[in-house]
Amino acid sequence: MTTLIPREPYSAEELARLYPKGLKLQLVQVFLRHGERTPVSSRFQNTGLTPYWPYCGVARQMVQMAASNRDLSAWNGFQWRRKMEALGNNDESVIAVGPGGEIEAMWQVKYAYEQDVLHGELTDKGRETTYALGQRLRHLYVNQLGFLPKIKSNTEDMYLRATPIPRALESLQQAFWGMYPANARTLDFPPPVIVGRSVSEETLFPNEGNCRRFRQLARLFADRAAARWNESEQMAYLNSLWSKYMPETSPKVAVDAHPRLSGIMDTINASDAHGPATKLPAAFYDKKGRAVMDRIAVEEWFAGYAESNEYRRLGIGGLMGDVVDRMVSTAVEGGWRSETSASGSGDPEAGQAIKFALSGCHDTTLAAILSSVGSFQDGSWPPFTSSVAIELFSQTPRGDSDAGTILEEFSNPPVAAKKSGVLSWFGGGKSPSQQAPSETARSPLESFPEDTRESLRKHYVRIRYNDQPVRIPGCADRLENHLPGDDSFCTLDAFKAIVDKFTPKNWQIECTENLGEGLYGPGDRERVPVGF
Repeated sequence: MTTLIPREPYSAEELARLYPKGLKLQLVQVFLRHGERTPVSSRFQNTGLTPYWPYCGVARQMVQMAASNRDLSAWNGFQWRRKMEALGNNDESVIAVGPGGEIEAMWQVKYAYEQDVLHGELTDKGRETTYALGQRLRHLYVNQLGFLPKIKSNTEDMYLRATPIPRALESLQQAFWGMYPANARTLDFPPPVIVGRSVSEETLFPNEGNCRRFRQLARLFADRAAARWNESEQMAYLNSLWSKYMPETSPKVAVDAHPRLSGIMDTINASDAHGPATKLPAAFYDKKGRAVMDRIAVEEWFAGYAESNEYRRLGIGGLMGDVVDRMVSTAVEGGWRSETSASGSGDPEAGQAIKFALSGCHDTTLAAILSSVGSFQDGSWPPFTSSVAIELFSQTPRGDSDAGTILEEFSNPPVAAKKSGVLSWFGGGKSPSQQAPSETARSPLESFPEDTRESLRKHYVRIRYNDQPVRIPGCADRLENHLPGDDSFCTLDAFKAIVDKFTPKNWQIECTENLGEGLYGPGDRERVPVGF
């Protein structure tokens, strides 16, 4: 499947089951794959496929970043404030600060291209589908659950982040626009902060380009897939369909051909998502052929997460460590605070607890998240505009008048900083380039006192992939690790125990270790089962 066909909104009965009485929603982290785009490379021009795709009709004028309103005949400027994150001494997320203590600067990017779309660029359809995703998020978390307010005056309780790839940033903007269009923002609504990172420190996607050992592992798993599939009956079928369109220099379809099989899939999927002006010959859309191709590509790119703990650590462990840090801060420190997340205004008096995080990323991010916890169940490549929502709940105390509902006060009062150990936003003994993170950031589970562990056991994590709850084996298979009666809810204690096993202590250093060790490094001689 190329374009996601979203399911209908949850019915009242489904909502009651998915958000049960006795649990209160505390934090939501959504990771979205960008919307429909052009191929990342020009391929199959010999079939008549044009290298220039006419699907960016709104780009006929100089504009600010590509955030449109629902009327795609014109763009509105999307103003935003840019902040940067970095990796701290313990590999936790910290705010990147300039030499003079600067934490942000106004950022405006302008495009000057015309109607044709460049390689890998978001198209008009991609803007439409990511805007629609934002509308669906609004319907669930604003209209149905009341978790977020209908009208917003700022984004202090939100965390917006995107990878450095423009299509991810534009998709994030469109999704936010769908959640909070102009009529849902106050007149004095300030430009929201969008968090970014240096490419060398980016963990919001599996970073082959800046992690040498992961790049080596990815190549080894790709080579294994090539050895397994290139001479198979399945590959012979693909050759019967497409070999006549392959270039003379690489006449056979293969995992490691030129173009690679995954590159063929990229062009097929991108073309299938758009109009008749950019279609390949009918043979490329053969249903059986696409299913075979999908199976092989998924194995090539994602089998490592199921088999190798090192692959999990280097590919997605840094991001999953951040995901857990945020939930633990919410559970035991009174909130994941905007002044330690690079997402807020920087006002030390605000102390706002973040309730909703939205990150623009990629198919490889989503599949890695799900695979790393043993939840990539159907094994199909994530369609455009897919999303993973990681939700944190707390048990509602017995006798609480709010029992049976997850509605929260829209005011979201400021969270008081802990008196012991939490350092000031303005330094607190740290150098200007590194502000104080949460006290619990990257702390191993076994270091927590028992009362903290008990608090984690009273909080529950649930992952939804394209609005469907997924099963985490290490939680679902053990009664003490999930909510009684619903094994899709994992205790935060058990979830952290699973993620701790593949959270790197220092990602950048580990990226330079075990070079040349082969498919399985020293730590994987005895396999660590995924999702446990």
